[in-house]
Amino acid sequence: MTRPTWVPAGTDPETPNAARVYDYYLGGSHNFEADRRMARKAIELWPELPLIMRANRAFLRRAVQYIAEQGVTRFLDIGSGIPTFGAVHEIAREVEPRARVVYVDRDPVAVAHSRLLLADDPLSEVVEADLRDPAALLAQPAAEELLRPGEPVAVLLVAMLHFISDEEQPERVVGQLRDALPPGSYLVLSHASLEGRPDQAGPHQDLYRRTPTPLTMRNREQITGFFDGFELVEPGVVYLSEWNPETPGSVGPHPERMTGMAGVGRRT
Repeated sequence: MTRPTWVPAGTDPETPNAARVYDYYLGGSHNFEADRRMARKAIELWPELPLIMRANRAFLRRAVQYIAEQGVTRFLDIGSGIPTFGAVHEIAREVEPRARVVYVDRDPVAVAHSRLLLADDPLSEVVEADLRDPAALLAQPAAEELLRPGEPVAVLLVAMLHFISDEEQPERVVGQLRDALPPGSYLVLSHASLEGRPDQAGPHQDLYRRTPTPLTMRNREQITGFFDGFELVEPGVVYLSEWNPETPGSVGPHPERMTGMAGVGRRT
């Protein structure tokens, strides 16, 4: 069988990959049967999982559109996975055709897929780096170049910080990123929350403890604390579907069931 153009040479299609599983949750086509089997098992344990992932992606779209409408043309997407279904560069360029995006992920499989997908895009770059080491991440040539001119930059930490444990000091990580940003820059953040579904918080964290990416859920106060040094954009830190919904009806009757909170802040 001919290898699809988005698949790097040497890829093992029998081994599930988190980035491709996420693509499946979003309804994308950049995944293998092994990824779909893993996703279906997770959905058996947590039936609302695809809805939560899509609510998170919908927040990302609204946030990127908002920031592009403010005239920002530079985006640093950390923990980007595979930029396929509703990717940041596509969203931003609907508003700002000049938008530049640097995608960052620590997963070499996701990075390899991304580089193939974006090989012909001169305004997008892909970097392999770990959020836990922000100094090394910011020292990457693509990130340095994005920040060097002093123009505002939007840093996206969408569904990322809950994979940073308290011992790894997520406040320090965000603080180092913040200090590298020029005034007028933005932080876009979503995070798994202890509120909304307290009955599920324990089991969800137990599930992730059995994976290479354990989950640390936090409360609204802790999540809001990540915006220290930023001025929160209205409506502040809210459930995913509540952040500037396209229509009032799109919030849904129980936004708390999405078990995630989100916000956008502007660097002061």
